[in-house]
Amino acid sequence: MVRADLVESWLSGRPGAGENRVRPPERAVGPRPTDLAAAGSVDREDTRVTHPDPDRSAAVSGNHAVTVRSADEQDWPAVWPILADVIAEQETFPYDPTMSEADARSMWLVPAPGRTTVAVRDGRVVGTANMYANRPGPGSHIASGSFMVATDARGRGVGRALVEDALAWTTDQGFAGMQFNAVVEGNTAAERLYADLGFTVIGTVPGAFASPTRGQVGLHVMFRPLP
Repeated sequence: MVRADLVESWLSGRPGAGENRVRPPERAVGPRPTDLAAAGSVDREDTRVTHPDPDRSAAVSGNHAVTVRSADEQDWPAVWPILADVIAEQETFPYDPTMSEADARSMWLVPAPGRTTVAVRDGRVVGTANMYANRPGPGSHIASGSFMVATDARGRGVGRALVEDALAWTTDQGFAGMQFNAVVEGNTAAERLYADLGFTVIGTVPGAFASPTRGQVGLHVMFRPLP
């Protein structure tokens, strides 16, 4: 969505599993229980991530650097085409294909204390993510998130950079784990990436997603503890 990747440069020195971390009393809850399915294939030659500053910018090694940063209102014109393409495909997210831009914006740009990010390469937004508490109240100690990558940027480490950044941020926020509620069965790029980053399939709802090309397929619930 194994854990060796998370012990690399930017997670070194983080609190261990037995150390106490303070959890904020209030958390943003995502607008709907959906998750990544468009991170692209795992590119093992382009996946090292470092975080050189407190704002947690992420540089992906390879021919072109990718920076993951917090999104702002000015990023929306570049984010919307990515969402529109993924939603129209109807292969990886259980979103209404007739969703308006206004509804998409309201759904995707989560308010604080949640977070929305963009991945930028050569000055262009090539991916986006959001992260938030999976449920309110007694469920607010578990995080969730959604990730999308531009069609022509998949398979180049962008999805991995987004997920690793989200794992780092949710760890810093004191979440105990991260859960993906609706990973489409057979989306091998996302399944492989998540597994490589320590997520396991907790269960699968059979036939819960109607793919226009594959028919009814399952939706996985995937989870990994933090840090």
